[in-house]
Amino acid sequence: MDFIKSMFIAASGLKAQAGRMRVIAENIANADSTGQTPGEDPYRRKVPTFTNSFDSKVEAELVKLGKVREDQSEFKLRYEPDHPAANDKGYVKMPNVSTLVEMADMQEATRSYEANLNVVKSSRSMMQKTLDILRG
Repeated sequence: MDFIKSMFIAASGLKAQAGRMRVIAENIANADSTGQTPGEDPYRRKVPTFTNSFDSKVEAELVKLGKVREDQSEFKLRYEPDHPAANDKGYVKMPNVSTLVEMADMQEATRSYEANLNVVKSSRSMMQKTLDILRG
């Protein structure tokens, strides 16, 4: 595999992981976003997906951020009778976001991002060393 191709593949991974981190950040930011009225659904966690496609210019499979889907798991209920969105029993629907899960996902996305960045840096370094050898 040549250096340019590996850089394009790693760059597509960087872009995809950056998109994943944006979705995770949105989930964390809305972890306490409830509805405004009784019975109204709160924020629903978003789950990023990835797709791959063949790029004919690069002649390689590149990864892309796919559709961002909504997590269909149940909402949590919290007893807060004074909340404007509380039902007749005093419970408020809370988002189906676990900050612990989101932080673990963010750490994984960050590590994947760093790995792709290291591929780009290594490829640049190898290209530079190749040019230095060719120059003599």
